[in-house]
Amino acid sequence: MANTQGPQGNHAAGSTQMFRAFVDDGAPRAAQPAPTQSGPRIGLIVGIVAAVVIVAAVAWLALK
Repeated sequence: MANTQGPQGNHAAGSTQMFRAFVDDGAPRAAQPAPTQSGPRIGLIVGIVAAVVIVAAVAWLALK
């Protein structure tokens, strides 16, 4: 069996390992805050309330 891992052989696995090491040792990324999915978003609630108020005002003006 021939040794294909010599200086000019196929280095696919070595290249993948070196790339992963490069990515892991790269510049540290900025810490991202964890998204809060526990409760309803205040913007969504305000948008819905505003839409209901606008529809109610248009209906009131139409019936007046």
